[in-house]
Amino acid sequence: MALGLLYRIYERNLLQGLDKDRFPRHIGIVLDGHRRYAREEGLSSYTESYRAGMARFEEFLGWANELEIPAVTAWVLSRENLARPAEELEPYFDVLVELFGRLPEECAEFDMGIRFIGSLDLLPDRLVAAAKAAEEAQPSGARRLNIAMGYGGRQEIVDAARDLVEKLMTETTDPAAVAARIDAEALAAHMYSSDLPDPDLLIRTSGESRLSGFLLWQSAYAEFVFVDVNWPAFRRVDFLRALRDFTTRSRRYGK
Repeated sequence: MALGLLYRIYERNLLQGLDKDRFPRHIGIVLDGHRRYAREEGLSSYTESYRAGMARFEEFLGWANELEIPAVTAWVLSRENLARPAEELEPYFDVLVELFGRLPEECAEFDMGIRFIGSLDLLPDRLVAAAKAAEEAQPSGARRLNIAMGYGGRQEIVDAARDLVEKLMTETTDPAAVAARIDAEALAAHMYSSDLPDPDLLIRTSGESRLSGFLLWQSAYAEFVFVDVNWPAFRRVDFLRALRDFTTRSRRYGK
């Protein structure tokens, strides 16, 4: 009880010390460490860890809303994750379906629109149906939540390049003319979330200090924070520390 009180005081002091004028406009977060958490906590199944992680994700959205963060992109499932055994994936899919059923009401409260990005065609029908239902129920808002599923950063760039070339080919069939019109700005316009600013801050949990291709194109000038906590155990104080770290950095944008 005393420890909890100390943490609340620490959180309050952290929050009061943050420069809110320097808050990120767009946070990307990798929800990593569910299986490690299950092993370390001695849980009987990964399902318990997945449920704990998605409950923490819902809390995280509340924290982001409280601090008026305009956009969040959460990576919940990579293309590579889909190669895991079915006995690991199926329970996770079930937990995600449950989550997507709750999100529209929660995001409506936060005035947050929902969008799913990634190779949804690789996912089970029930998961895709739940994702589409969530999008349709809460398609727009003053803020945005992107959920990346079946997502890979390289694949996003490939998809953007294909879309751009297909568009240009409707205007000219001259290969040289098409090539001349391909540049960074044109390609960026075909990324999955081209209507959002690039992420300012990328957070990854579980202690892994790599991005694994998350928002590969958009993260060129983002600040990275790696947190040595498994996602289900990620606390508000960890989030505030990441924000403190971000707001005290000098961003040079490659200059």
